[in-house]
Amino acid sequence: MANIVFIGLGIMGKPMALNLLQGGHRLRTSLRRGGTDDDLAAAGMEFFPSIAEAVSGAEVAITMLPDSPDVREVALGAEGIFASASAGLRYLDMSTVDPATARLLAREGEERQIPVLDAPVSGGEAAAVEGKLSVMVGGDARDLQSVLSILELMAATVRHVGAAGAGQTVKAANQLIVAGTIELVAEALVFLESTGVLLEPALEVLEGGLAGSAVLARRGRSMLARNFKPGFRVDLHHKDLGILQEAARDAGVVLPMGALATQLMAALRANGGGAKDHTALLTIVEALSGRSPFPTA
Repeated sequence: MANIVFIGLGIMGKPMALNLLQGGHRLRTSLRRGGTDDDLAAAGMEFFPSIAEAVSGAEVAITMLPDSPDVREVALGAEGIFASASAGLRYLDMSTVDPATARLLAREGEERQIPVLDAPVSGGEAAAVEGKLSVMVGGDARDLQSVLSILELMAATVRHVGAAGAGQTVKAANQLIVAGTIELVAEALVFLESTGVLLEPALEVLEGGLAGSAVLARRGRSMLARNFKPGFRVDLHHKDLGILQEAARDAGVVLPMGALATQLMAALRANGGGAKDHTALLTIVEALSGRSPFPTA
């Protein structure tokens, strides 16, 4: 059992924390809005008024926050993780942030003798609940071994992908593939609906062939039902695609499909869809096809 502080208990973070509690670890946190969470409290999580109090005495710190500035504030703030850490703390940032922030955290951690790993996740809310996330880890492989059993309570796949920042770079590639696939599935569904084919057997045969994908299998039917309850919000994917574009520019590579996916996600957000699930890209395809008005919030 480890004494873990877990900061960031949103759509993804909460089920991840529950899996750690069910795995026998002791968890503590400080909610940025204050108060407690009934489900987590019932499962045994301790709540503290400040991050500094929550971090004190912890062996492992995990953050699962929306964006790079949030992570920098929680990790580097005057009463943040680094300032409040006890000797021997290991820090896992499982948020999706820019690679530069991951490398900054690693440098700051090295100065304080705090091992830092960037360990963003993929799989969405369902995989977080099931403990079947995919985790891409940047940092020292030896540090990964020391926390591998913790990660395996939340994930089905954990891989070391390189030095500090590499996890976030692989996550940017992941978000490129996901956004592009969602867009293509959305286009295929709008196309199929317009032709009058039998949709259920059409989905089944597509899933069974080379066109099959996790997006099609897990989200195709909810997209047809126009169920855009957020599992991963447009606002967050828009942010991630911005990280991708910046990283691609730094690497000197051109991503034409990535640029298109970024613009389509931005269009959905600009039309009031920021709080919807990213599969709501289907509504942009419908609007561009003249089959519906542009979406609103």
